[in-house]
Amino acid sequence: MQPTTVIRPHAEQAYAHELAALAAHDDRPRPASWLLSPWAVVTYLLGGKAGETEIEPKYYGRRRLIEIAVATLATDRALLLLGVPGTAKTWVSEHLAAAISGDSTLLVQGTAGLNEEALRYGWNYARLLAEGPSENALVPSPVMTAMRDGKLVRVEELTRIPADVQDTLITLLSEKTLPVPELNTEVQARQGFNLIATSNDRDKGVNELSAALRRRFNTVVLPLPDTLEEEVAIVQNRVAVLGKSLELPPDAAPVQEIRRLVTIFRELRNGKTEDGREKLKSPTATLSTAEAISVMHQGQSLAVHFGDGELRAHDLAAGLAGAVVKDPGTDTAVWQEYLETVVKKREGWQDLYRACRELE
Repeated sequence: MQPTTVIRPHAEQAYAHELAALAAHDDRPRPASWLLSPWAVVTYLLGGKAGETEIEPKYYGRRRLIEIAVATLATDRALLLLGVPGTAKTWVSEHLAAAISGDSTLLVQGTAGLNEEALRYGWNYARLLAEGPSENALVPSPVMTAMRDGKLVRVEELTRIPADVQDTLITLLSEKTLPVPELNTEVQARQGFNLIATSNDRDKGVNELSAALRRRFNTVVLPLPDTLEEEVAIVQNRVAVLGKSLELPPDAAPVQEIRRLVTIFRELRNGKTEDGREKLKSPTATLSTAEAISVMHQGQSLAVHFGDGELRAHDLAAGLAGAVVKDPGTDTAVWQEYLETVVKKREGWQDLYRACRELE
């Protein structure tokens, strides 16, 4: 039996050679406990060179935003990455943690049912009953571990966490200490500790941050890509990486199909055609870059396993309706109108129009 291959290695594993090359050629000042200087961290995210090693871009966007994020983490202020779903908030936070701490696994996933233990600490109840409160019975949270080790910790979907649990972070971020009253002790954060949170305001059930907690963060808003070309490049890059990890042929997703998909998403998202000549209705779906990557990846898989290996209109159409129509009551009419008024009339898009209609 062949050894199992990891589907999605952590950033510090997947890009270990880039991080090593940057560290070897990084002669700039590094904050305490950082593996790289702020300049090298920005290079790691945006791409460049470290000696003879080519550094692959992880984020396509404004350099200044990444510089602000990295500079924030070099201070005692926590970082909040804000934006609509699919703007690479989680992706950026993971790579920041990998480049700065060499460990992106200290993660708290925010949910509506999260309790304080996930942010503070818990107990091994078998030991607690046998021994009473002790160091051995205590189960540290990722936040406590990061404080002890001087690393970054990530809190995903901060505004999905109940408000009273969110406020557990206030003491951690302002005092840089985590009290453990059961043991009459505390954990003081070592240099290098900081927190990266992500949040969006489009999900239902969002819990607003209190003013006291919001003041503990520097906020960086990650926007959707500015131009069609920029978004096409992002989708093309991510689809290639995902396809490689699943051993799909590199040419299975032609750039012209990626361009058609991204054009559709941008037009429906913006409520107008790319040339600005025609106004359109927008669906309830976000239609983010991340969703475009997902649709493209699904089409790529269909083409490889059930076609001739090259993604075509009928493979692309398979995931399009599902991505656009999230609320059948309103989105179905929006999608059908777009097909009739834009896709059907656009030169060279008749194959996509027929494929979408056949699925109905």
